[in-house]
Amino acid sequence: MFYMKKCPMCNTLCESGETRFCKSCGTELFFMNRFEKASGKILTVYFSATGNTKFIAELFSRYMEAKCLSIEDNADFVNEIKAHDTIVVCYPIYGSRVPLILREFAVRYKDAFEGKKLAIFVTQLAGSGDGARVFCDLFSPGHVEVIYAEHFFMPNNVCNFALLWKTSEWSTRIRLKMAEKKMNRVCQNINHGIIKKRGFSLLSRLMGKIQGIPWQGDSKNPHAAPGTMEYKAKHDVKFDATCTVCGICVACCPMKNLKLQNGIISHKNNCTACYRCINLCPHRAITVFFHKKPKWQYNGLNTRCASKSD
Repeated sequence: MFYMKKCPMCNTLCESGETRFCKSCGTELFFMNRFEKASGKILTVYFSATGNTKFIAELFSRYMEAKCLSIEDNADFVNEIKAHDTIVVCYPIYGSRVPLILREFAVRYKDAFEGKKLAIFVTQLAGSGDGARVFCDLFSPGHVEVIYAEHFFMPNNVCNFALLWKTSEWSTRIRLKMAEKKMNRVCQNINHGIIKKRGFSLLSRLMGKIQGIPWQGDSKNPHAAPGTMEYKAKHDVKFDATCTVCGICVACCPMKNLKLQNGIISHKNNCTACYRCINLCPHRAITVFFHKKPKWQYNGLNTRCASKSD
C-alpha cells in the first residue's frame, strides 16, 4: 500500500513506495499509516521569542500534520486544547526553567490540560539539565501523561552577555540540519510508540537544579522567587539616551509589559526576559538585567541555511 506525503522542506509530493527521501531536495521522510494518522489529533502550542522555537514547532507540525498555534495567537485555547488528544508544547529554556510567559499560560489553561498526552520540545544554546521535564512541575502528579520530551540546540539570541557569543552562519546551518534530523527521528519514534524523555534522569534533574534555582527558584512555583535572577530581570528594563521612543519594543513585547505614554516608555515589572525587544530595537537602546549595549543583534533564522551546502 502506498501513501502520499508532501516534503516539509520543499512541498514536493512523494510516494512512500518510491524512497525514504524527497526526490527533489533529498530530505529524509517518513510516512504515517492510516491507523497512526487517525489515532489522535495533535495540537502544537509554542512560545518563541526570536524564531528558534517557532522553527522547531512548525517543523514538527509539518511532519505530523498537526495544528500549530503560538500562545500569542488570538485563539480559544480552552477549546483548542480540549479538542485534541495530544498537546505538543514547545518553548525556549531560560536557566533550566520554563519562561514566565509559558508558566502563566500553563496555569491559565491547567484544567484544559488535564488528562492530555504531552510531548515537550525545548530549544537551548547548551545543556539545560531537565529543561523539558520542569514543565510537568506546573501540574499535579498524574494531571498529564508525557509521551516524549526532547531538547534541540539552536543559535544564541542573548546579544549583550560576554560569555554567550554570536552563533556563526556556519554553526547555524549545522544546528538546523541537526534539528531536522533529530525531529525526523522523534516523529518516527512517536508514530511507533517509542517513548523517550530527555531531561527526566536524576543527573538531568541535578543539573537543572544547579541552574534553575538561582534563575527562578522552585520549578513547581509559577512565580519567580524574590532575589532570583528572573525576579530581578522582571523589574530591570532600562533605556539609554539613544532611545527615540519609536515604540517598536512596545508593539513587539509578548507580555505587554511596555507602555508608551506622553512620549515616555515605561515598564510594568513583568518582563519575561525573552530578548525580543533587545534584538529588534533599531538603536539597541533597551536592555534587560544585563545592561551592556549590544554590539550585535539576533535577527532570527534563515531557514534556507539548512539546505545550503557547507
